[in-house]
Amino acid sequence: MKQLLAFLFAGFVATTALAQEAPDALVMKITEEVLDIVRKDKDIQSGNTRKAIELVDAKVLPYFNFQHMTALAVGKDWRKASTQQQLQLSTEFKTLLVRTYSNALTGYKNQKVVFKPFKMNPGETDVLVRTEVQQPGAKAVQLDYSLEKLDSGWKVYDVTVAGISLVTNYRDQFAQEIRNGGMDGLIQSVAAKNKSLEPNLAKAEK
Repeated sequence: MKQLLAFLFAGFVATTALAQEAPDALVMKITEEVLDIVRKDKDIQSGNTRKAIELVDAKVLPYFNFQHMTALAVGKDWRKASTQQQLQLSTEFKTLLVRTYSNALTGYKNQKVVFKPFKMNPGETDVLVRTEVQQPGAKAVQLDYSLEKLDSGWKVYDVTVAGISLVTNYRDQFAQEIRNGGMDGLIQSVAAKNKSLEPNLAKAEK
């Protein structure tokens, strides 16, 4: 799942103008552009996770609604959190996703993304862009993007890999953390996970 979710980030390096395109056209155009960059970047291919993170930070983050993603992952307890807690958790969750899945960019080989037929009704603001990742010698995997239209353009708020939602995949874990230590306990748990990943980043740079 982690390697496939590289495409979640790889598909959204874009300009502000691109964000105004139809959602399927945006996903298609940027996926092709970014995978072409990764194919040519020897540092990322050789395992430079830090460089992959810089790519994600600079080019990808503007096209994801991490607050919405975090709210979905937390579920009903989100409304009970203070504004400060929501901000802290969204920031830590964003860092966790970026650090976890940037590493997957370094594992890109010869995967191919095939786009499924897309339908959108006039004025629709919540859509699903369906794709399929084809891997040599392995079964193709469904990879779907849920996007919402905001004033700033289309934003991704969830990704489903082989039928498993990214945000709901964290829901049970987050609920358990909240039961054990409240919202502050969850924030501390995600922050600790981020800190535990730092040695791996340093190792990848060597």
